[in-house]
Amino acid sequence: MNTKGLFLTGWLLLLSSLLFGEVTIHKSHGLSRFHDLKYPASFKHFDYVNPQAPKGGIVSLFAHGTFDSLNPYAPQGNTLSGLPSFAYMRYGFTELNEPLMVGSGQYAPSGDEPRSAYGLIAESVEYPDDNQWIIFNLRPEARFHDGHEITSEDVIFSFKALSEKGSPRYKMQLDSIASVEALGQRKVRFNFKQPGSRQQLFHAAELPILPAHFWKNRAIDKSTLVPPLNSGPYRVSHVEPGKLIVFSRVKDYWGRDLPVNKGKYNFDTVIIHFYRDFQMAMEAFKSGGHDLHLEVVAKNWQYAYDFPAVIDGRIKKRTIPHQMAYGSSFFFFNTRRPLFRDVRVRQAITLMFDYEWTNRVIFHNAYRRSHSYFPNSSLGAIDKPTLAEQKLLSSLTPSLPNPIVTQAFLLPITSGDGQLRKQKRQSLSLLNEAGWTLKNNQLINNITQQPFVFEFIETTHATDRYLLPFKKNLESIGITMKYTVMDSSQYYARMRSRDFDMIAQLLPQTLSPGLELIDYFHSSRANDNSSRNFAGIDHPVVDQLLQKLTEVNSQQELQTLIRSLDRVLLWNYYGIPKWHSTYMRVAHWDKFGWPEQLPEYTTSFSTWWQKP
Repeated sequence: MNTKGLFLTGWLLLLSSLLFGEVTIHKSHGLSRFHDLKYPASFKHFDYVNPQAPKGGIVSLFAHGTFDSLNPYAPQGNTLSGLPSFAYMRYGFTELNEPLMVGSGQYAPSGDEPRSAYGLIAESVEYPDDNQWIIFNLRPEARFHDGHEITSEDVIFSFKALSEKGSPRYKMQLDSIASVEALGQRKVRFNFKQPGSRQQLFHAAELPILPAHFWKNRAIDKSTLVPPLNSGPYRVSHVEPGKLIVFSRVKDYWGRDLPVNKGKYNFDTVIIHFYRDFQMAMEAFKSGGHDLHLEVVAKNWQYAYDFPAVIDGRIKKRTIPHQMAYGSSFFFFNTRRPLFRDVRVRQAITLMFDYEWTNRVIFHNAYRRSHSYFPNSSLGAIDKPTLAEQKLLSSLTPSLPNPIVTQAFLLPITSGDGQLRKQKRQSLSLLNEAGWTLKNNQLINNITQQPFVFEFIETTHATDRYLLPFKKNLESIGITMKYTVMDSSQYYARMRSRDFDMIAQLLPQTLSPGLELIDYFHSSRANDNSSRNFAGIDHPVVDQLLQKLTEVNSQQELQTLIRSLDRVLLWNYYGIPKWHSTYMRVAHWDKFGWPEQLPEYTTSFSTWWQKP
């Protein structure tokens, strides 16, 4: 902004102060959604790192899935950070550009604070009590990998490019921002459309900063396998589409000594292998194909680690406890299909999934049933509604059925012996009410006279173990579930076009949920094929609750709101809740060191190092 612009801004602030009273401007090295920041401005590093960790070495990892693009900002393409399986993002190495602040959002989430952000590209922030705007003061040393200084121009370009042409995720994130203006070469201000809670400040803080000069003659809304220019600790140095990606540490990385980076990103080279089959990945690990294996198959953890490298100690097994938000892991019904529009039908099918038998026989009691869209956190609606929740739910229109407002949501608990006599009776009663009749062991619609047939699509036979018994249970009440395993490209194409009846998906969650919930559950996203509203949720009360996200001003208000949302979603049976774990199963070749203190809310792999 020129001198005239700065003069005008100063007068506007003065006028606002005269008309509406003194304006308190907060200046800080970080942001916290509700409480004080854990770390002061003088902090040297996070508690869960080793600031003296040695640099060097190579680590080879695996991720489940595939990719066909390195542009994480385009509306189309299967990118690394967009993989449905979130194992890749757990490692802490990403193709995403650095944001203004780090700790919230998808880029390097905080390990010991549920909702905080500290300066990365921005060294400090300024904002008023009403959160109508926020100013970021950029670090003079911040550079892209080609040496270009990161300036206000890049921030403004990033906002315009992502809000106008970026994927819906970024358009939604930036929707509350009215404008972005430069107050100097390294000083930039975001103006919000209206005052609000402190949460909207994070929408700006989490903005990835793209190099304007790099994208000037490139289409940001198109897929590409050319690695975009970045500014972070690693650059993409080699790619084999769908199979392998190599990150090389940037030796002269501008931010290597920042407190938020100290003790992290210690490997010189990070190689990530992508496998479409978990068993193939396991066999590759056994033969040294990769160094660290996140084990997602409980049976493998119980029985498969009896090979020589484990017995003689060259491979170590560890269970790492955590308090991370696990995410909404469900078998989602596609409620756009006429077959699943009746909630009684969805409830009847839910009753026929025998979790207790599955956990005992298939998973060796390794998991906990998820009774919530927010498992492993205090935000889940696992008890009766509190008075605050009842008050909130009762205030919404249309009125909700009494059980949602007054009772706890309870999934069926079976005997675990594979017998579902009680559940079968309940399911058939619900289906009869919904217009279905069992004739000659086949469920027939009373009006159309068509049998009840639907398709469950998957990308791996690893799910055979629990989906085939589920299929058999449904057959016992006359429902035919076609179980189809297909290649990833076909699966993702059908998922994006909503050409499915039922799928298994995980919606990543945090301990301080925000606008991502709109993408998952709001009616405006129900028919947008780029969204993660897989179930096609279109419910007026869900919309009303989501619209209140920006109004909460305390952790207690957030808890009341999210638990209320959880109840409405659960009672409408948009999907069958799966299961979660309170620890990670990790096997690795004995070549790593790690800090003594583990982070509670994220993984620690980016803080590991190679032993001398």
